[in-house]
Amino acid sequence: MHPRRSAQEVLLCDLCETVPLQSHCELCNINLCKACVGEHLSDTSKDHKVVPFLRRKATPNYPKCPKHADKHCEIYCEKCDIPVCSTCVTSGKHKGHDMSDILEKLSAKTESLQKDLKELETRIYPRYEIMVSNVETEKAELERNYGKLTTDADKQGEVLHREITAIVNQRKSTITEMKTKHLDAIKKNTEEITQKMAELKQIMSDLKSILKSNDVSLTSTYKSRNSEFRTLPPKVRVTLPSFSAQKINKDQLNEMFSSLPPLSINTEHGDTMKSAEAVSSPPVKPLLDEPRVTATIDTGYRGLYSVSCLSEDQVWTRGENNTMKLLNLQSKLLTSIQTKSGGQPRDIAVTRDGDLVYIDYYYNTINLIKNKQIQTVITLQGWRPLYVCCTAGNDLLVTMISDDYNYKVVRYSGSTEKQSIQFDDQGRPLYSSGYYKYLSENRNLDICVADRSARAVVVVNQSGKLRFRYTGHPSYTKQSFTPIGITTDSQSHILTADCDNHRIHILDQDGQFLRYIHCHLRRPSGLCVDIRDNLFVAECRTAKVKKIQYL
Repeated sequence: MHPRRSAQEVLLCDLCETVPLQSHCELCNINLCKACVGEHLSDTSKDHKVVPFLRRKATPNYPKCPKHADKHCEIYCEKCDIPVCSTCVTSGKHKGHDMSDILEKLSAKTESLQKDLKELETRIYPRYEIMVSNVETEKAELERNYGKLTTDADKQGEVLHREITAIVNQRKSTITEMKTKHLDAIKKNTEEITQKMAELKQIMSDLKSILKSNDVSLTSTYKSRNSEFRTLPPKVRVTLPSFSAQKINKDQLNEMFSSLPPLSINTEHGDTMKSAEAVSSPPVKPLLDEPRVTATIDTGYRGLYSVSCLSEDQVWTRGENNTMKLLNLQSKLLTSIQTKSGGQPRDIAVTRDGDLVYIDYYYNTINLIKNKQIQTVITLQGWRPLYVCCTAGNDLLVTMISDDYNYKVVRYSGSTEKQSIQFDDQGRPLYSSGYYKYLSENRNLDICVADRSARAVVVVNQSGKLRFRYTGHPSYTKQSFTPIGITTDSQSHILTADCDNHRIHILDQDGQFLRYIHCHLRRPSGLCVDIRDNLFVAECRTAKVKKIQYL
């Protein structure tokens, strides 16, 4: 706000800026004091309309015409999309152009501005505030996690120090033991030599006595031992050990210490918020009291596991052999394709472009079939793909298992890994051990996994944060909940096949149970929904696909 117009000050004239205002010119949209009114009216080129300030009207501030300085633009040329003055209109330059009153244009623009302001205030800015709050939370979590990493490094360092100290002490003990043995050997050898020297001294003393006595008897009985002593006693030689220090392999030492992968910082594209008009929900479709089967497709398999919609009346299926079949509602085979490896496909899905994706578990590949040609899109190392779904954004979501039996969900854009979802906020695995993990992306971009071994539907948001786990309706205790197939519809419902109980559970997007679908199902497995929310159910036991209307 201008300092002259603060609430604590008197409003001043716009011309002299010193005297309190009294009047207002509605033509020029300026405030005037008593002295400046006369000066303002002296400009006779305009038809000024000066009124007391308190009786002023909310006169729009007409823009000045850039071509006619003495005119204001009170008309709007629709074709040229610009404000124009009356002189511009009569000059002929806008002949034949549609004209509208600039106030009407202003009203429409004002309404648009009000909508923008409302959206900014109520929807967009609050989302930014949430993002900032989330970043602060993430920073606190970052501090905690990096603190834990530092503590873990210290602990590992202490372990290695203890091991190295133990090795050094063991080496020193071995050296002391070797030194003792060496000294004992030298001592024994010295004692043998000393004993011989004592004998030699005695012999030399005896010889001196004999020579001095001139005794014939002693001289004749003397026996020489010189030859015995000419062979010197053995000398013990011990090879002194040496300490052969090995060159320290820093890479190997680093590997022994711990593995710390390089920091990966990925900037995800910000979510684009839909406009207030586009964000409106689809027409609400109530659940039917009695879902009904509208078509039954006989696939010809001995066991049927997956179904994926190509259209309202064509579905891709995969069963117990290596052939994937495209069938219509009359069970007519339209196309069949065998896997490149000859092995049974683990799962199938149809892309937004109508191409088929299939999982080859034994070859660790994710393959795309386009124009009946098979392309290997992704080859995994150390992981095996299990199940796949195609997202609205044309990404692939894949559940997979590692060689050491860890499980995760990975998002791919083409062959590029964009996201990996494996642990919750406490670092615990999101998914249990077990091979059945069908998955689907919901309309709100949640990722829903039917985790059969955990007997739960595990739902995370687009960022991979756990939202909820659904473990079955608490009122039904006859048989354990065994979710296998899973899909979602336009109402953000989550539908999962409870295989052992021969029925479908329908949940809302927040995991609240809504109702069951029975329809005399026999071990339902794979599920999919077409663009009109018709449900297709692959029955494992009968190898039939049932099309069910439930909305």
